[in-house]
Amino acid sequence: MRTKGMVDGYDYCIKHSNEGSIYGIDGGQISKLEIRRDGKIHVNYDRGWDIEPQGAEVKAVFEKILRQHTLNRPRKSDHPCRSDER
Repeated sequence: MRTKGMVDGYDYCIKHSNEGSIYGIDGGQISKLEIRRDGKIHVNYDRGWDIEPQGAEVKAVFEKILRQHTLNRPRKSDHPCRSDER
């Protein structure tokens, strides 16, 4: 399903499902995401990163959107079994 909204003055549009996907952000439910402000695209994810969140304000907006549209499923980066120390 598609959802549009606004968070802290940023417009966003997402495509999401009820299940996680290999195409989703961190294996989650959001497979497409665009965050804009005043016509400028700040974040774009379309089954892969085109424009990653940059700056504290945009990162905070991105995290709020993820929390709002992700069921209680840990993100890969938060998973207790994940280890980046290889």
